[in-house]
Amino acid sequence: MSNPVFNNSAVFGDPKNQRGGAATQAGPAYGTPPAQGQNPAYGTPPQAGQWGQYGAQAADAATLNQMYDAPAATTADTKRLTYDDVIMKTGGLLALLVIVGAATWLLAPNIWPVGAIAGLVLGLVNAFKRNPSPLLITLYTVAQGVFLGGISAYYESFYDGVVPSAVVATVATFAAALLLFRSGKVRVTPKFTRWLIIAMVGYLAFSLVNVVLLMFGALDGWGLRGGTLGIVISLVAVGLAAASLIVDFDSIKRGVEGGVPAKFAWSAAFGLLVTLIWLYLEFLRLFAILQSSD
Repeated sequence: MSNPVFNNSAVFGDPKNQRGGAATQAGPAYGTPPAQGQNPAYGTPPQAGQWGQYGAQAADAATLNQMYDAPAATTADTKRLTYDDVIMKTGGLLALLVIVGAATWLLAPNIWPVGAIAGLVLGLVNAFKRNPSPLLITLYTVAQGVFLGGISAYYESFYDGVVPSAVVATVATFAAALLLFRSGKVRVTPKFTRWLIIAMVGYLAFSLVNVVLLMFGALDGWGLRGGTLGIVISLVAVGLAAASLIVDFDSIKRGVEGGVPAKFAWSAAFGLLVTLIWLYLEFLRLFAILQSSD
């Protein structure tokens, strides 16, 4: 898995954990005569007088008809993860993110470093928790809203129009990634995931080197992210974020099909939020670099 939120989840990455642990020990095989004192296996004809020792009673026809006519239990009835759960929680977190971001932009854009630090800490805590915490995920969303609101106001003050462009590009990329995944034209295979992880590690190493060089004054401006090279690197980063979205969709699909508990909708929503924030920041940087290169 490329997204640590899904990779470290107790259910999304490991098929063995998707049904709540190891399988229980099986009973007697179909058609195998039961041992002395043991209930007969399904399909084994009972011996004369055998049922009487357990006091079992045959159900009447009306009861059987009522049982057969009853609707099948849905995933909501069994408290299992559904796509609706993920959509509702993701939509709620995104709405909260936008509200906090807009308020920060208008009222206190200069506090964005506080949001950045708090978001980083809360993001790491949530990513490595085995079970989701709705409170911590909500606090992470608020912190990231403060960060994005302030940093967006900063970019917009220097590069007019980059924020609306980044928002539209993020939404369009999300929709395109979802359509490609749903169409089956892009499949998440072990090879696909492996190359994505390698590329993301390489991008992270490049970004850290660039930050260090800027901090020590070896470079100025965008550093290694300036000019034509910076545009190419930003495009690569956008591609990595889009590929990560597809892997996230695959993780959620396997979670739903595996019948994981409904509470992990919070983990799925958090994972999508992390990737969408990364994608938005990459578009924001890309459009700013394009303007500065004019």
